[in-house]
Amino acid sequence: MDDMEQQPVIPPPPPGDERCYRHPGVATGVHCTRCGRPICTECMIAAPVGHQCPTCVGEARSEYRKGPGRRVAIANAKATNVTSVILALMGIGYVLEVVAGGAGSLMSGPTTLDLVRLGASVGLAQLPSGDVVGIATGQEWRMVTAIFLHGGILHLLMNGYALWIFGPVVERELGRSRFLFIFVTTGLFASAASYAFASEPAQVGVGASGAIFGVVGAFVAYNYRHRELALAAARLRGLVPFLILNVILTFSFPLIDWRAHVGGFVAGLVAGVVAEGWGRRSARTAIVVAGFVALAIAALALAAWRTAQYRADFPSLF
Repeated sequence: MDDMEQQPVIPPPPPGDERCYRHPGVATGVHCTRCGRPICTECMIAAPVGHQCPTCVGEARSEYRKGPGRRVAIANAKATNVTSVILALMGIGYVLEVVAGGAGSLMSGPTTLDLVRLGASVGLAQLPSGDVVGIATGQEWRMVTAIFLHGGILHLLMNGYALWIFGPVVERELGRSRFLFIFVTTGLFASAASYAFASEPAQVGVGASGAIFGVVGAFVAYNYRHRELALAAARLRGLVPFLILNVILTFSFPLIDWRAHVGGFVAGLVAGVVAEGWGRRSARTAIVVAGFVALAIAALALAAWRTAQYRADFPSLF
């Protein structure tokens, strides 16, 4: 027989002798599988193995958010394309229109007055209340907000479909940030062209078509720069009938703002040329930024020119 000293075996205490660490008045025999502390039925949170206490679950969630959860969130953000965000903003804009115009405006959109109140593009107009509004009064923000408003569900669906076709392709080829700059700057220029060359001061404009024509123009310029590639050449050939059809439609319907379409497309051609820059790599970023800034300045200068004319022609409204 081995004469080594035997260690006594101490049995675990009966369940009734332990108390929940969060509720000392409650006896329990269950322990948190993470920290080992006793917990009652109220504190038990099911885990892959056994149960955990609220404190450990909170710590685990915090660790996940700081580690894998943060990486997942970043990956999801990177996976979200700008085109989807713009389409969502267009949808939100239309919801606001229906709220302002009532259930009867679901298909046809709200009244022109409601559109102006929501942020439609208008040069200079006096509302029934007597208030004078418009880009000429210092409301240049209308040139941007008007992009996300539409004159009816059909108008919204047509513009949304066109953006859904061209947006992801341009975004994939040029990157999210440059695609966003193209959409915003060409949309701004399209609104400025619509305002500057409007047939009357109170002309109201809404819709993303000017910005979408800008995206198409950038797509044309980008593929023309790479026309030696078979894919780019095929794209250019495929765009010809699309452009011809849209030119016919633009000048066939009086309600279509051809000024915005032409302005957006011309700005898009410029944006497509500068979107990749040229020359040495170190200079390309500066060229891209300078090109987009120049487009924005040109849009604001065009609007300022028209504003100066309105101030001279209608001094009583200022």
